[in-house]
Amino acid sequence: MPSTHTRSPSSSLISSVISTLPTAQLYALFPSASSTPQAVFLDEDDEGKVAESSRAHAVVKDIRRVELRVGGMTCGACVAAIEGQLQQPGIHSVQISLLAERGVVEYDGAFVDEKGERWTDARIAEAIEDTGFDAEVVEKSNLHEVELRIYGMENADLVDTLVSTTTDLAGVHSSTLPFPHTHLLLSYSPTLISLRTIVDTLSAAFPQLSFLPRSTANDSQLASLQKHKETAMWRRTFLISANFAVPVFIIGMMGMYLPRWLMGWTSWRLFTGIFLGDLVCLGLTIPVQVWLARRFYVNAWKSIKHKSATMDVLVVLGTSSAFVYSVMTMFFAMFSSDPGYHPQTFFDTSTMLITFVSLGRYIENLAKGKTSAALTDLMALTPSSATIFIDPEVSSPSSSSATRKIPTELVQVGDHVLLVPGEKIPADGMVVSGSTSVDESMVTGEPVPVSKLVDSPVIGGTVNGLGTITFRVTRAGSDTALSQIVKLVENAQTSKAPIQQFADRVAGIFVPVVITLSLLTFFTWMSICSLRSSGSLPQVFHSPGVSRFGVCLKLCISVVVVACPCALGLSTPTAVMVGTGVGAKNGILIKGGKALEACKEVGRVVVDKTGTITEGKVKVAAVHWGPSSNLAPTSASTPISDSDSASTLSMTSAAPPLQRHTVLSLLSLSESRSEHPLAVAVATYGRKVLHDARLPPPNGEVGGFESVTGQGVEAVIRLANGRIEERLRVGKADYVLSSGSKPAEAYGLTQLSPSFRQFDETQMEMGRTVVFVSILRNDEVIPVLAIALSDLPKISSAHAIRALGRMGKIGRASCRERVYATV
Repeated sequence: MPSTHTRSPSSSLISSVISTLPTAQLYALFPSASSTPQAVFLDEDDEGKVAESSRAHAVVKDIRRVELRVGGMTCGACVAAIEGQLQQPGIHSVQISLLAERGVVEYDGAFVDEKGERWTDARIAEAIEDTGFDAEVVEKSNLHEVELRIYGMENADLVDTLVSTTTDLAGVHSSTLPFPHTHLLLSYSPTLISLRTIVDTLSAAFPQLSFLPRSTANDSQLASLQKHKETAMWRRTFLISANFAVPVFIIGMMGMYLPRWLMGWTSWRLFTGIFLGDLVCLGLTIPVQVWLARRFYVNAWKSIKHKSATMDVLVVLGTSSAFVYSVMTMFFAMFSSDPGYHPQTFFDTSTMLITFVSLGRYIENLAKGKTSAALTDLMALTPSSATIFIDPEVSSPSSSSATRKIPTELVQVGDHVLLVPGEKIPADGMVVSGSTSVDESMVTGEPVPVSKLVDSPVIGGTVNGLGTITFRVTRAGSDTALSQIVKLVENAQTSKAPIQQFADRVAGIFVPVVITLSLLTFFTWMSICSLRSSGSLPQVFHSPGVSRFGVCLKLCISVVVVACPCALGLSTPTAVMVGTGVGAKNGILIKGGKALEACKEVGRVVVDKTGTITEGKVKVAAVHWGPSSNLAPTSASTPISDSDSASTLSMTSAAPPLQRHTVLSLLSLSESRSEHPLAVAVATYGRKVLHDARLPPPNGEVGGFESVTGQGVEAVIRLANGRIEERLRVGKADYVLSSGSKPAEAYGLTQLSPSFRQFDETQMEMGRTVVFVSILRNDEVIPVLAIALSDLPKISSAHAIRALGRMGKIGRASCRERVYATV
């Protein structure tokens, strides 16, 4: 059938994310749609089909999308059962994620079936529940649902008044306050009324009560807690069943190999066909088969009722067959003519199978909990509260305008937020006053903080540095970059890779095939036993106390036990969830399993240096002092240890009468006003050198501080003694050599001495960054110092580069030459 191409929600989402996140890693991992136009030529028949398809498609007017939380799935057969149940007219697409326990269904809200019913979110959830799984709608498209926690509700008479007041608000669709009256559930239209307006109105009407919305992070934490509870339940089931299964295994399988004085009691015959060891095994198996395995029976019955087969069906068939056969063989043994007849039982098969399956479910839920932890960590990046200005027109940190602290969920577009040093940014916005640096490693993966000035964008969830700023909120709530990242990761974990779709199709028919093979095994061996003499049968048929029927049944059960579709259905989604979750936690956004599967075709990997190959922690590696009157020019690669002694620091600098330690004091004071990583490293170096030489620490006033983006800083420093006041420039060579506001054009020709040029070239060849310092006196520029800074490689970089080199070509993107240099 011809299909109509529509833009997927994930495509628009990733486009939005790319537009807001300045990271080059996105383009390497996200498959982009081709923009090349394609011409398609149709014959007359094709044109008729397309026209017919267009008319049929025109009937569809109300395409809706619902997301659900689906519980109780254990393997790919469960996924196939749900998708098969929803393959009905009016349902356009179904995506079920096994490990994420989420489902996305697109349906036609205008479609009417034969019974006159329409598809709704609730009906889709009910259809999944009829299949035997838990389903809960987690997202509404038109209305927002929120839960307000209420504090101070001591008077039950306020319940009706509170509900009616909330419902009467324009834009509020419904509200309920269930017992014990601590959580107000309401749905509202965000286009008509904001959540903050609702909270403010209720707070004004009921001043004795406090209202606090439950955050998305809390929802994620509750979901994570629910996974932990289920994990703990399966762990408990495994441990309890193991306590029963191990003794049964020892008695049934190892009793004959242990000393008689230890296991002789198991052979005590109580009466005909009944031995003490068999009775003990029966007593230990009943709690496992009846109590611990009850969940398998419930799920298996639901699957069979809806004509689907899952792993639970295999477990129930295998364990029930072994248990029922063992009980029946003990029962008929009581009527045996041979008083010493000892029947063969399979109680150990039943208990051990349930124990191992419980262990598998425990490991499966453990993997689910760990993979969802990455999303929980992402959501936790958003702070719990924000400080906003009551009057946005007067929103300067230095002003006396009133501020108000509110929960982050109540922040709205247009709010002016005050951000102090060290705080997390609650929403996306634009700086309106102040300057700072922001750690955006959460988004870009780069550990180097980014400078923020007026009109610079800030991203919610990132961490503010040492500055105080005010920013105007441009996107809040689910529209922030962080929320889009979370949504992107959720969609990536829900989407299926092509190989996973194939595995799910196989898993969907795997259980019936296994049951067929097990029955075929049973009847084949029964036929062989009836057609051949006992002497020609394998040795397993000649063990003491065994029957041919019992051996054939054991072989049949073995096929059921060994064939487990869980690994087939869990392996690919586990890899996708772990990859997308851990990648997002480290600033790498991956658009689903299809992108991961396409990575095997990558032929070249290009990486950045700072923060990717290196630690991102800059340190001073070497210094070079300009020539002075009492010391010859130093070598171009002066080690730090050779220039930090007290005697060397007392020498006159290239700008007499300043001594070198005085220059370091001026430099430290100037750089302490900047939050750039290079400035922080230089200021730290200056203070440390003065301290090690037992010289006074930097002390003075900094005035006229000016930062030129991409060039350096300029400041006028007056030391505390009042006798020294100098104008200092720190930054690139062409900037510090200029006496005006523009960088000098004579860099590398006459203004930079040969020793400085040699030092610069030598350090650059070693991959270091060189910063120059000059003193400005009237129109004279005096270069006094050059500092080389290095960033050490990560311990794992060499191993990673070697591994990537074995798989293909790897290159480093050079920011200075803008070329790709093969490593």
